[in-house]
Amino acid sequence: MKRFLAAAAAGIVLAGSIVIAEEPPRRVNPNAKLHRFSTTVEKERPRLNDETRRLIAAYRRDPSEENRAALKAQIERNYDAVVARKKAKLEELERTARDRYKVEEMQTIVDEMLRDRDKRVENSLRRFTDGRFRPGLRDRSRDGYQQVLGAGERVSIGYAPVTNEEYARFVAATGRKAPAGWRGGKMPEGKAKHPVVNVSYEDAAAYCRYLTEKDDAGAVYRLPAEEEWEAAAGHMPKDADFNCGENEGTTPVDAYRKTLAACGAVDMWGNVWEWTSTAVGTRRAVKGGAWDSRRTDCRTEARGTGRDPERGYANVGFRVVREAAERTVRRREDR
Repeated sequence: MKRFLAAAAAGIVLAGSIVIAEEPPRRVNPNAKLHRFSTTVEKERPRLNDETRRLIAAYRRDPSEENRAALKAQIERNYDAVVARKKAKLEELERTARDRYKVEEMQTIVDEMLRDRDKRVENSLRRFTDGRFRPGLRDRSRDGYQQVLGAGERVSIGYAPVTNEEYARFVAATGRKAPAGWRGGKMPEGKAKHPVVNVSYEDAAAYCRYLTEKDDAGAVYRLPAEEEWEAAAGHMPKDADFNCGENEGTTPVDAYRKTLAACGAVDMWGNVWEWTSTAVGTRRAVKGGAWDSRRTDCRTEARGTGRDPERGYANVGFRVVREAAERTVRRREDR
């Protein structure tokens, strides 16, 4: 049970360290790491309090509506306490901050937390009560897909964004046009493990259809909805390391492999924006920020950023969701 509760806490917020897999990055912003020293950034790692742990354990023993309601009420109390701390920090910044942008950023965070309170509470409740919630859930899976708690028992998401080498195999097998910048239709030298970019929404959707056709188990591959992406990512650790404001372009998808999302995936913040299936007007929502984004735009909760689905972009890639066939899930439950 202790291992289970530790996993519950870790699913909310995790920090990481830099591990460079290929060529060393070129630092373009000497202030990129200032979040480590900023007085406006919370350095502590939030942990579940004893009462929350007790209620999670009670629900695990007896998943009754009464225990579920008690756990939800505790999650609400925890959430409101965080909002109160953010409001207090905002008031402090309004008095002391020399740079107005710090006040504006904290105001945005407070506004989002108030606006999305019910949704975020429900998301946390779904994660804590998901039957797949277990120790080791965030360990890297053998098949390259991580389970997404709270998004349905059949849903898992790619461990990393689709890489150039993976997309190259798709191009070779289907004859689809290679992304812009691939000279002679070949991926850039030395960039095999970098996320593929300059692919449109339709290119990404075609890649998913290709995977679906190849899957003998009947799984369906698709782009994630915005809420699925957010459930997979979890809250972005404020002092996490990832490729944002540090390099003149992308890095390998596993360059910051110690920075894990709630589901255990890597590279969900920074490096490249990721296509989702959610519409933003006539555009499609992208999530996670990129190497050239503001750090605050990389936050999981940041919304409203979209791209033209018919175009490719040098800072937009994609990650794949796998939805297992119902019969596969039933076989797993029968074991």
